[in-house]
Amino acid sequence: MSRVLAIDCEMVGSDNRSLLARVTIVNVDGRVVLDEYVKPTAAITDYRSCYSGIKKRYLENGSDFSVVRNKVANLINGCILVGYCLHFDLDALNLSHPDFDRRDLAKFEPFIRANGGQPVALKTLARNYLGRTIQDYEHDSADDAKACMDLYLFYR
Repeated sequence: MSRVLAIDCEMVGSDNRSLLARVTIVNVDGRVVLDEYVKPTAAITDYRSCYSGIKKRYLENGSDFSVVRNKVANLINGCILVGYCLHFDLDALNLSHPDFDRRDLAKFEPFIRANGGQPVALKTLARNYLGRTIQDYEHDSADDAKACMDLYLFYR
């Protein structure tokens, strides 16, 4: 079986763009294999704390973007990558990943078909299919990545 990893990123705002603030990757057992906060590469105008869970103090001792990007690139190379709206996470990391190795739950046909052709929020998928509450207040990239992996394994 191919190696499978699930990813989730949290972003903060800088003017009119998003910056990577945290990235978490879990394996098929739900074990966290990478969880890094990232030093901002530009002035942050919005921590989006009520959504991202990110606070200024978390990023002060974060790793350099290039270090985190390289760690992620090395981990995901040659694997099936699971996530929700993967293009946002990959864009924030300035990485690409082959389409045939992506498993994006926001585009998973059975979920979309059951919702009248529209993507279903990860929070809703976790509640409806896993009986799990996530994103009750702030998002947590580890919880979200684990939920993505569990949803993938349930439907694989």
